[in-house]
Amino acid sequence: MAKAILNIEGMSCDHCVAAVDGALKSVEGVSDVQVSLEANNATVEYDEAVATTEKMVFAVEFQGYTATVA
Repeated sequence: MAKAILNIEGMSCDHCVAAVDGALKSVEGVSDVQVSLEANNATVEYDEAVATTEKMVFAVEFQGYTATVA
């Protein structure tokens, strides 16, 4: 398993956290997600043979937030 941290801009409430969490968990190969509203980031554990950080960024941005790999 690999681990990535995504910096996320645009989150302001628990609904935002839930949206980002759901988006990341929908990416095939992602096994665990921890979203922090306070730190404006998400820590993601994933199978690098299946998931990519590009797919994660796309999933978050599809929800209307800005994401970059830390």
